[in-house]
Amino acid sequence: PIFALIVAVVVHLFINCLIRSPSFSVRQLIYHRADEVGFVLFGTEETDNELTNEVGGYEHVTVLRNMKVVDGDLVDGVQQLPRGTVRGDYLDAIVVGVDMLIKDYKVSFKGRKRICLITNAQCPVKDPDEGTKEDQVSMIAKQMDEKGISFETIVVRGLLSVGADKRTLEENDHLLNLFSIKASAKIVQVQNPCSLMGALRTRHISPVTIFRGELEISLKMKIKVWVYKKTAEEKFPTLKKYSDKAPPTDKFATHDVKVDYEYQSVEDPDKVVPPEQRIKGYRYGPQVVPISSAEWDAVKFKPEKGVKLLGFADASNVRRHYYVKDVNIFIAEPGDTRDTLAVSALARAMKEMNKVAIVRCVWRQGQQNVAVGVLTPNISENDNTADSFYFNTLPFIEDVREFQFPSFSNFPASWQPNDKQQEAADELVKMLDLAPSSKDDVLLPEFTPNPILERFYRFLELKSREADAAVPPLDGTLRRITEPDPELVAKNKYVLDKFRSSFEVKVNPKLKKSTQRVMEDNKAGGSDEEDGLLDAPPEALAVRSSDDTHVDEIGDSNPVQDFEAMISRRDSPDWIGKAIQKMKNKISGLLLSRPYQEINNSTALDCLEALRKGCIMEQEPKQYNDFLRECIDENKLGDHNIFSRFYRDLASKGLTLISKTEAPDSEVPEDEARRFLLKEPKEE
Repeated sequence: PIFALIVAVVVHLFINCLIRSPSFSVRQLIYHRADEVGFVLFGTEETDNELTNEVGGYEHVTVLRNMKVVDGDLVDGVQQLPRGTVRGDYLDAIVVGVDMLIKDYKVSFKGRKRICLITNAQCPVKDPDEGTKEDQVSMIAKQMDEKGISFETIVVRGLLSVGADKRTLEENDHLLNLFSIKASAKIVQVQNPCSLMGALRTRHISPVTIFRGELEISLKMKIKVWVYKKTAEEKFPTLKKYSDKAPPTDKFATHDVKVDYEYQSVEDPDKVVPPEQRIKGYRYGPQVVPISSAEWDAVKFKPEKGVKLLGFADASNVRRHYYVKDVNIFIAEPGDTRDTLAVSALARAMKEMNKVAIVRCVWRQGQQNVAVGVLTPNISENDNTADSFYFNTLPFIEDVREFQFPSFSNFPASWQPNDKQQEAADELVKMLDLAPSSKDDVLLPEFTPNPILERFYRFLELKSREADAAVPPLDGTLRRITEPDPELVAKNKYVLDKFRSSFEVKVNPKLKKSTQRVMEDNKAGGSDEEDGLLDAPPEALAVRSSDDTHVDEIGDSNPVQDFEAMISRRDSPDWIGKAIQKMKNKISGLLLSRPYQEINNSTALDCLEALRKGCIMEQEPKQYNDFLRECIDENKLGDHNIFSRFYRDLASKGLTLISKTEAPDSEVPEDEARRFLLKEPKEE
């Protein structure tokens, strides 16, 4: 593919953005060793282009470099661009670029030709000698269309637009939009250097279908569809092995490294085992089961190619975290009106009913795996674009990773934020909002380059010119992608200070071992006193509410607080079980105390409520449920009158069994938990 790149050198800030981002000149221009790039500058003091010499005009337009494969000289030239000193006419610069492409590459050229205009569009376009400015744009667009030249405009606004003439901006936007109507062109507006790097993409991946066939609604109804990838992760470039063993004089040396493997017998290490005597084995328990290639081929699942509708589901039932892999887009077969209408009708009906479709997909014949996914309707807002579906792969049970976390509402009151802390957190989130209502969105995916890839290509360019080049520091433009905006942080320092002061932060002098290591040490006979703590760096911090986390007994004065402190300890995996058992002992002692006092009853209920919350939080519902059933046992409580009063108090506080809804590990259905305290047992 061939590209003509037109860079507008107009304002100091814009050029500084390019210079501050050296990766711009390499990453955006090099994707293939055959790519060729030409640079045309406008807004320069001097004039240097062929059209001026041939027909006159086209002043203040300079060809920095004719069409040529990208090399180090071009990179250096772009990074040292001068600042524009005069107003420039971007239409003149576009004509010069088109002329370069037409002269250098004839109609028979098979590559892609493209012009990219980068400008702030603040300078007025001069009136043509004949016709209007719109007529001039139409003529240029027609010429580009005939010669197969695509056109892209990147308009840099943001701070550069402050103080600009509004009428000039509107006129230039109107003229540039005409290109998108009359030719293969598009216009993009960016606000900062980060967006500029993402917007200038010379590598345009041609859309390739991954499936062409029928969406089977039923045996008698099928819709012809094409499926494309909508998003796909850009992989890190493959680094190949390189050999320097070839003679320097050998011009045809490939320097490739070929790797061969030899399999030797365990019994006779000098004997090489040929391929026909080797077989794959799979570990199954303690043994290895050999499976031949013929058996493996026979056991493979070989479904037929196709996409089948399995059914519909409420959109709310398919959570966002269920999505795996890339996103595909389903469209009706181009040119088929009936299929287009069928897709549109189905998509709009699903949208209206808030439904999604579950489909089974085999993209190609011979594919060994089956994808089950969800089709989400994509209703087009453009009359010229048909409706479609987005496809996301759903996981099977083997793909799901269950991590159970207790509900925040189940935490004790002392562990939940107060109004002041919640307000400070709300202000922090609002401060770092990437899409504030008064400003343009920040870090939009379509304009944000991958900083890892950008940094790699920058270093690759340095290594290509200097073998011993050191890794450069992170570019300032890339730093704005990976770190919070320093200007925003400095401006809202009071918000950060308020958030910090709302929580008690203490230096943590010791870093505790993980639970797994503690258990391993206990099994090995290790001592928590000797080995349980590791030195932590001085900057290590821990957020604590108080020092009462080291309580190891449940006292009589504050049993609930003691229990919460014990169960929150993480210096040993045994503290959860100890805390639960000690709280059960405390409750039993209060219920069985003689003579029976109201104060005991009230304290016992508070302790039982704390025990319930703790067991939910630590995923120990069985311990609570078994203990509650024991407490209901009349024989254990003795006096029936005491038991009846306690039973009624349980019902009034709703201290029933922990159901599966509250804790997934519970074996108690929700209806059984509700019925548990509905009927008071009678005295036998």
